[in-house]
Amino acid sequence: MKTARQSTGPGTRAPGHDLLRGGLRFTAELIAWVGSAWALWPHSIPLAIGAVVLLIGLPAVFSTPGDRPGGDGPVAVHGIVTILILLIQLVAATITAWILWPGWIAAAVTALCLLVTLTDHPRWRELTRTAHG
Repeated sequence: MKTARQSTGPGTRAPGHDLLRGGLRFTAELIAWVGSAWALWPHSIPLAIGAVVLLIGLPAVFSTPGDRPGGDGPVAVHGIVTILILLIQLVAATITAWILWPGWIAAAVTALCLLVTLTDHPRWRELTRTAHG
């Protein structure tokens, strides 16, 4: 019988940590999706829609095999690509927060994005350690 601390293979992590990291990551991604559309809409509706399609579509199409519990995307990529896609989303969330919202909210979003980079570090190590794609 394996305990939560024992690894059962690539990408296997303790369930509680996955839930926290995934929740933080999803919150930052959601802010990027909404914030990008909101910031770009007054300037260009097609650009706003395109930004959201890219921010949602990239991780849906390109994924590192074994990284997501719900299944892999149609295009397998190396772990560094998955990390770069997340970093694009974190940058989008941070920039749009500073454009759209009061400083205290933007600072909270920035702190969230920095926290995601810290809490996701074990996942990133696993993604770069294992040869995928």
